[in-house]
Amino acid sequence: MREFADEELAPKAQETDEAGEYPAENVAKLGELDLMGIPVPEEHGGLGLDLLTWTGVAEILGHACSTTGAIFGAHILALYPIMTFGTDEQKQKFVTPLATGESIGAFGLTEPNAGSDAGSVATRAVLDGDEYVLNGTKVFITNGGEAEIYVIIANVDLARGARGLTAFIVEKGTPGFSFGKNERKMAYPSLSNRELIFQDARVPKENMLGREKRGFRVAMATLALGRIGMAIGAVALAQAALDAAVPYAQTRKQFGQSISNFQAVQFMIADMATEIEAARWLCYRAAWLKDQGMDFGKQAAMAKLYASEVCGRVCDHAVQIHGGYGYITDYPVERYYREAKLFQIVEGTSEIQRLVIANKVLREYQGQR
Repeated sequence: MREFADEELAPKAQETDEAGEYPAENVAKLGELDLMGIPVPEEHGGLGLDLLTWTGVAEILGHACSTTGAIFGAHILALYPIMTFGTDEQKQKFVTPLATGESIGAFGLTEPNAGSDAGSVATRAVLDGDEYVLNGTKVFITNGGEAEIYVIIANVDLARGARGLTAFIVEKGTPGFSFGKNERKMAYPSLSNRELIFQDARVPKENMLGREKRGFRVAMATLALGRIGMAIGAVALAQAALDAAVPYAQTRKQFGQSISNFQAVQFMIADMATEIEAARWLCYRAAWLKDQGMDFGKQAAMAKLYASEVCGRVCDHAVQIHGGYGYITDYPVERYYREAKLFQIVEGTSEIQRLVIANKVLREYQGQR
């Protein structure tokens, strides 16, 4: 994995970013290396390994090329809910092509008026015979337009809010399912984040994932796993920033010596390295708990909160160590600085993570009274 990342991804990471185009060649290579289905059982085309292994691979990918790492992370958000809630027939039809890399996946929850408030999803699903008819719009969907298989959260009973949510598997090419604009962003220009538009899109009843009106559970379980992916992506980016800052500090000379000799710079490097290591182990702990079949929601939220905020601080320090050169595009830390902000927003903002953590901690103590 490291050989592939170091030899094929890292040398063209800047070019991949600047191209503003989906890196199809990189993604195809992930499929060739059997990396798209790491935690999927072998009978469904995967490697039969654990989430901890997936997390380690995600870190290596994100460190070498953050765009490719983001695509890899978004892919599992379709794979995981089908593996967890799908029928045998759904797994055979959809998991196998996702696990082999034949198809790319995406997860559609966010809407113009439903971000942190997932219960406000307004995309409507109405049963008509043997099909559900979907109408609505999703926004900011990573891998949107490029993916072939989508897990979509819609509402079959708007009056019930979150209790009306239902999950569906929707294939690219379904009549009535189209794609809107690809968002222009502060960073990640080569990462697809498109609108998904449903206009009387007819989805077979057998593509309902889990039970009707149980979609909120599917969404929350998927987001919990996604937080581990986002957290390790933040760790990977922070490590890349540290790996750029330290050699620069050792070679950049001011006042007749390397700036790495100055205590002010040394203290920044010490904080960066320590916080990255702590964030990494929070990620590994959350993934390990998931692999043991234990509740991992609190640890995933902790990992996502801490790693994303560490990434912001580390990338800020990396730019500061570079000084004026850190602000120009000749050095990668400028890009890292812009990319870091994403991790504090997607898969639940830092504020939402704090709410999740507090609620879980309060319940734990309530149970001890």
